[in-house]
Amino acid sequence: MDAPLVLGIETSCDETGIGIVRGRTLLSNTIASSMDEHARYGGVVPEVAARAHLEALQPSIDAALAEAGVTLADLDAVAVTSGPGLAGALMVGVGAAKGLAVALDKPLYAVNHLVGHIAADILDAEAGELEYPTVALLVSGGHTSLLLVRDLTSDVELLGETMDDAAGEAFDKVARLLGLPYPGGPEIDRAAATGDPAAIRFPRGLSRASDMASHRYDFSFSGLKTAVARWVEQHEATGEPVPVADVAASFREAVVDVLVTKALDACVRYGVPRLLLGGGVIANKRLRDVALERAAAAGVAVRIPPLRLCTDNGAMIAALAAELIASGRRPSTLAFGADSTLPVTEIQVAEDPDAPAPDAETPAP
Repeated sequence: MDAPLVLGIETSCDETGIGIVRGRTLLSNTIASSMDEHARYGGVVPEVAARAHLEALQPSIDAALAEAGVTLADLDAVAVTSGPGLAGALMVGVGAAKGLAVALDKPLYAVNHLVGHIAADILDAEAGELEYPTVALLVSGGHTSLLLVRDLTSDVELLGETMDDAAGEAFDKVARLLGLPYPGGPEIDRAAATGDPAAIRFPRGLSRASDMASHRYDFSFSGLKTAVARWVEQHEATGEPVPVADVAASFREAVVDVLVTKALDACVRYGVPRLLLGGGVIANKRLRDVALERAAAAGVAVRIPPLRLCTDNGAMIAALAAELIASGRRPSTLAFGADSTLPVTEIQVAEDPDAPAPDAETPAP
């Protein structure tokens, strides 16, 4: 079969993403963000996010179709994020995808949001083929996960994940402590630009020798956030101004150190000389720079999807579905819902054993 034309819908958090791909070729990637609506609350409000998705879905679909130069009738399949994410937000996308698939009589693929972040890499035409196995570090506002990917469509193992706050959440909370606006990631980055990353030695969560047995690849940023809060409180008690730049740089360095150290340790332990970085927090330049520098010293090749595809988007969901189709996976039934805690090992949800399998063929690059 020809490379499938797939429309992907992503509504796991505060961004309504609609993407269209033909196999591994990106045709359109439309994103409507409700970030400004959440800024007044200092974080994402699930009910506000769900309402914003409802309002943005149809215009975003229309815009994606126009950019791709295709119609709904041209589609070969519809894909949607089933989870993980905010339950109410996911429900909007799942409902829309089901309605669209039924109305168009097209196959529907319900897929995993986190694996979608890995699939974003295959849309980079200049990066070359994604080799397996690869270690993947996914860092976003809601997720921090370390994965061993033996095959994108059939074998993804969770090595570790955050035990409390995700890295992105920690950035938001520390930004609030420092009087910086939401979202915290870019603001911390800007403040840290003139700061000294070695000014304050903040703790590296779950990095002690005693943590290695049961939490070697897990992450914890709650203690780091508390340490920053206490440092700021103690400094304010002296009546001196808080050195925001130094605190921001030192905090960021602690997060980056833990992320990169654990990711490269996984590469060494599993004998995998490849590391893929994904998720919105990868936009942090310090994280990318440290990862590239330390990986080069360790003989590990680093892959980073284009930054516009690192944040939540529908194109990565469509790309994952296109790979599932190419591998011969059957479409999903309609008997699935929004699963806020969907495990990363469930790459596709509710595959229909009775549906005809598509002709397996590697998508055209």
